[in-house]
Amino acid sequence: MKKYPIAIWVLSLGAFAIGMTEFVIMGLLPNIARDLNVSVSDAGQLITGYALSVAIGGPIIVLATYKLPRKNLLVLLMSIFIIGNGIGGIAPTYGLLLLSRVVTALAHGSFFGIGSILAANMVPQHKRASAMALMFMGLTMSNIIGVPFGTFIGQMLGWKMTFIIISIIGLMTLIGIIKFVPNKQDTQPISIKNELTVLKDIKLWLTLGVTLFGFSSVFAYFTYISQILINVSNIEEKWISFVLIIFGVGVTLGNIIGGKLADWNLNRTLQIIFIVFPIYIFMMYYIQSHSILMVVGIFIFGLIGFSMSPSLQFKSMVISQDAPMLASTMNQSAFNIGNALGAFIGGVVVSTLEVSDLALVAPFLTLIGLVFLILELAVTKKRQLLKH
Repeated sequence: MKKYPIAIWVLSLGAFAIGMTEFVIMGLLPNIARDLNVSVSDAGQLITGYALSVAIGGPIIVLATYKLPRKNLLVLLMSIFIIGNGIGGIAPTYGLLLLSRVVTALAHGSFFGIGSILAANMVPQHKRASAMALMFMGLTMSNIIGVPFGTFIGQMLGWKMTFIIISIIGLMTLIGIIKFVPNKQDTQPISIKNELTVLKDIKLWLTLGVTLFGFSSVFAYFTYISQILINVSNIEEKWISFVLIIFGVGVTLGNIIGGKLADWNLNRTLQIIFIVFPIYIFMMYYIQSHSILMVVGIFIFGLIGFSMSPSLQFKSMVISQDAPMLASTMNQSAFNIGNALGAFIGGVVVSTLEVSDLALVAPFLTLIGLVFLILELAVTKKRQLLKH
């Protein structure tokens, strides 16, 4: 990993902080609900509010700050992130905590959108997807280390302390960005005209459809993983966090392998993943009732499911080289809407069928993503033929 500049590791630390602030809330919901005298479902709106703010706020921030050089924009975004978590760390009321989540989330999509472009620009062409995967590794590592640690701190010292610690990690990232991220001339302010023109391109919308549906199956199943492990796999509750750490290791490996495969052949990689993953989730229906098999099964689920994320992020950049910022940030919006859609569909399945049936329903979301991918490749092929 020495071949990657230190600036990419700094961006990875920022991704770690952002991942921690997004996911740690799930472990702290009961504590927050009790402390602020709201129901757990009301506290759950802190997750929804965050996801919507990422989806809507990211592209708006990119368009509103298009005159800023990319490094300056990263500094601004990390400052917003630190302030947002700082408000969460002192919030005396539910309303103020919700506001802090919305503010914090504004930094999320744009940080990944711009950070992934900067990471790709710091390395040779053949290592670009791997460099982006390294940045995203911070996000996956937050699930293995950050979320269990943040939950533990929240339970021991109160949930506000968790947000204060996340602010401190954000501050370390901010110092790292100022010191190490290059302010190259090739990262001059973006062209608003180019960025808006990309919205007319059908290929962008098809690619966003690939991301939205392809990834939603991961969350359709994963949102209810604790319930599946306890009720279907008959794994004791005390072992759940251990199984989730194994899942997180699979996610991290999947991210690295996905980056290498995307550097090898982007479209071929996505086609393979989008065929293998639905078949694998169908197999989970039979694996999930065996506790030992399920521990291995959840590792492979994380590995395959998250191997698609560097490819999808890289693809959004490749199809819109004149306007990578907006496309890259909108791809983050698609990820988050996909997460919300997956969780929603998973909820419908759990309330109408059995929780074990999620493995039969979730794969269809990825298959819809495969249809979008086939359409996008067909449009690309047609354009290439017209050129010749």
